[in-house]
Amino acid sequence: MRKSFSKRFKQTKTGKLMRRSMAQDHFRANKSGNQIRNKRGASIIKDVDMKAFLQFKTKGRIK
Repeated sequence: MRKSFSKRFKQTKTGKLMRRSMAQDHFRANKSGNQIRNKRGASIIKDVDMKAFLQFKTKGRIK
């Protein structure tokens, strides 16, 4: 597994990929409390994108 991939994604026991929501760390002062709260936790990558992510995980390129 590529190091860049392993830093950003986690694979669950059932094979789904989890990722962190974007824009959590920087420029939070101009975001509302609801936006900040909704970005907590991880989200699951959709099945449509799963093939591309798995190709990147193993080969390092997307065809």
